[in-house]
Amino acid sequence: MAENEARAGTPNGAPPTEEVRVNRRRVREGTVVENRMDKTAVVAVVERVRHAKYAKTVQRTRHLYVHDEDNEAATGDRVRVAETRPFSKLKRWRLVEVVERAR
Repeated sequence: MAENEARAGTPNGAPPTEEVRVNRRRVREGTVVENRMDKTAVVAVVERVRHAKYAKTVQRTRHLYVHDEDNEAATGDRVRVAETRPFSKLKRWRLVEVVERAR
């Protein structure tokens, strides 16, 4: 019984002695709207949400400041970003990959 209680807190019932690391950081995909800063890009992430009263689908755009170490993101690129520790006052995301280059 004690063994089952110990496994309850780990994913998939893995023994607690094994190193189980679950990455809970959020990942978003968006379009680069600005890359004029050094090692920073601004990414517009569009999310579709259902309006609470009218039940119509509404698009909401959020601008994320993204850490781009190699300045590889160009305006118009589709990129994948992940939540990370704060890099500065506004930067809380880092560039994971460029999904599609701008034409």
